Amino acid sequence: MFHILWRFETSEAQADAFAAAYGPDGAWVAFFRQADGYRGTELFRREQSPPCYLTMDRWESRDAYERFRRDQAAAYAALDAECEGLTIAEIFLAAWED
Repeated sequence: MFHILWRFETSEAQADAFAAAYGPDGAWVAFFRQADGYRGTELFRREQSPPCYLTMDRWESRDAYERFRRDQAAAYAALDAECEGLTIAEIFLAAWED
């Protein structure tokens, strides 16, 4: 299994919209579900202010993730741009295989 961990900082005003876009029924999960090898996303929220979220995406393998990113680069970039206004900061934390 290949895991990718991101940290997102958002505002109180954008927190609900962020959770909707990145949560289990959101645009990102719907996009990833198109991919062979995608195994799920977990969304975690820090309750204190300002809102902060962690996402952990799970893929069958690093190759499956990299193939999807390569094959869907334009669509990925478009969705990322669409969601850009929901965050103050987006920080890649780690990626690992187990």
